[in-house]
Amino acid sequence: MLIPLKPGELLRLIPAVATGPQFTACSGDPRKLLQRVLISVIGGVIALLISQTLLFRSQAGPVFLVVGFVFLLYVLWGPILEAGRRNAVLRRYPAAAIFEGVVADQFRREVVENRREQANRQGRLELVENRRTWLCLELEDEDGYLGQIRFPLEKKHDKIRRGMVIRCLVLSERKDFSRIGALSDGWLPQLKQWVGDYPYLLRPAFEELCLRRLG
Repeated sequence: MLIPLKPGELLRLIPAVATGPQFTACSGDPRKLLQRVLISVIGGVIALLISQTLLFRSQAGPVFLVVGFVFLLYVLWGPILEAGRRNAVLRRYPAAAIFEGVVADQFRREVVENRREQANRQGRLELVENRRTWLCLELEDEDGYLGQIRFPLEKKHDKIRRGMVIRCLVLSERKDFSRIGALSDGWLPQLKQWVGDYPYLLRPAFEELCLRRLG
């Protein structure tokens, strides 16, 4: 079942500016956070030192001073910028609709989240992969298969079963939705649980909209 959104509703459901959950999702794991901190500190300190050197000698001094503060705040604006970019990908679609269907199937998949080289006991470099188990949900309705929602598996997901109702947004370049471009995160009303690898939607607003449109 697809229920097209009215003009403006998509932009209200997926904000242009990062929400709290989106900021958290884009902050990343501890390793990514450490990378941002290092970039912020190193870039900020270097720019501030240059600004102090040039402050009374060149007009570029104040510029480097601003650049230094921008770098120091990278830990904050980095996730905000990334969330805004991810939101913009879905906000650009000309057609959006509420989808209500069921979980047709589910399966687990090992996903390589990052790779790095590390020296072993013999001093030789070897490739180390960090893997994580993801859960894939296949969605369908009376018209057939729609697509997949994939996300890192957690203990709370053990209650998900085939046949459960799921709701999400469907995005398309075509008004007739003959080709699906993207799916948002999904809502399982029976479990009162959200699933997805990124919280695109303003979730209370989407739940309220579903109650009005679907009953």
